[in-house]
Amino acid sequence: MANSKSALKRAKIAERNRLRNKSYKSAVRTLMKNYFAALTTYAANPSPEQEKEVQSRMSDAYSKIDKAVKRGVIHPNNGARKKSRLAKKLKPITQATAST
Repeated sequence: MANSKSALKRAKIAERNRLRNKSYKSAVRTLMKNYFAALTTYAANPSPEQEKEVQSRMSDAYSKIDKAVKRGVIHPNNGARKKSRLAKKLKPITQATAST
């Protein structure tokens, strides 16, 4: 338990920030999973509608990652790595559909 008024306030602020950070990280993971699910569907059955869905999910994930970086929830290198992984998964699939 905090021994002073300022320490008690800092503990409350830390808890508030922890919960906010947790929600951002959770949202990033959820959007990434949604993107990978859409990508799997697109890989199995390539169509313009599926490609549009994949691009939409990727855009949502990029946006949330960028917001998390901007607010200091995740490190900029961590955000860049996550975005790179998203793009890296899409590249071979789009090249395969473009060549056919």
